[in-house]
Amino acid sequence: MAKINFGGVEEDVVTREEFPLAKAREVLKDETIAILGYGVQGPGQALNLRDNGFRVIVGQRKNSKTWEKAVADGWVPGETLFELEEACQKGTILQYLLSDAGQIAFWPTVKKHLTKGKALYFSHGFGVTYKDQTGIVPPADVDVILVAPKGSGTSLRRLFLEGKGLNSSYAIFQNATGKAEERVIALGIGVGSGYLFKTDFKKEVFSDLTGERGILMGALAGVMEAQYNLLRSKGHSPSEAFNETVEELTESLIKLVGENGMDWMYANCSTTAQRGALDWKNRFRDAVKPVFDQLYESVSSGNEARITIEANSKADYREKLQKELDELKNSEMWKTGTKVRELRP
Repeated sequence: MAKINFGGVEEDVVTREEFPLAKAREVLKDETIAILGYGVQGPGQALNLRDNGFRVIVGQRKNSKTWEKAVADGWVPGETLFELEEACQKGTILQYLLSDAGQIAFWPTVKKHLTKGKALYFSHGFGVTYKDQTGIVPPADVDVILVAPKGSGTSLRRLFLEGKGLNSSYAIFQNATGKAEERVIALGIGVGSGYLFKTDFKKEVFSDLTGERGILMGALAGVMEAQYNLLRSKGHSPSEAFNETVEELTESLIKLVGENGMDWMYANCSTTAQRGALDWKNRFRDAVKPVFDQLYESVSSGNEARITIEANSKADYREKLQKELDELKNSEMWKTGTKVRELRP
């Protein structure tokens, strides 16, 4: 591991230079990696591992849309594509990438095939951390590990094809074989991580649920709506309100932040923008702090897990979810966004 100074705090991280792909292949040369689920993270991780030269199979429900997607991606039924339970039997490393609700439902089958020495791999600490609610308690004689790419499976695959990597956290919940650390790091390199930083299952799920509900999705969507609605209420056109709220952020400013940092982006904007942003930054920070405090408490107490599990277990969940997503899609703001994207050169 390399010690890297992050803002004055030293962390242990693993880079591709110190743990190259050739070493990862050597560590996993006798393993069969079974990707269970081909939805959000499954395709990106499976394809990257396959392209990097690992022995990979996919487990998915037959006659589903995701089964057909796997076939379209080159996985061959009976050779590299199997029903979920058969993949569990064949794999020595089971990458449990079903949805959180799917993991709960399928757990009795997976557990049955977790024989001594196998590894159970997650990309989210939800099932194990909230075991009292999920019932996911791994056997004591298997490794339980985690690699969590900091982005969607789509981004993981796109960056891999560009010759880049998406940073990932990794964790070891159970080291039954004594090989859990080299297994998890090899898998992290294999799926296409830029660098790997260490965490634990609880911290991963607490930070992940906070991030999704906060700045990455919930807060971002909420503040966008607030500013868009304000501008519209003051007589600004949909195009103007959307461009000033979303388009400039996503097509210009956030890319500058990603490339060089917030300070660089501020320094390369007009003096008027600099002064206003610096003056209002702390007011927004202080205004949302109580909301973030409430959010973290809801995550750490298990309340967010309870809400998620209860919602997902209802028969009409997908129907209700689609209704909520349609409300977003059909709002003036995001209809405007569709048109603005069409007009991009």
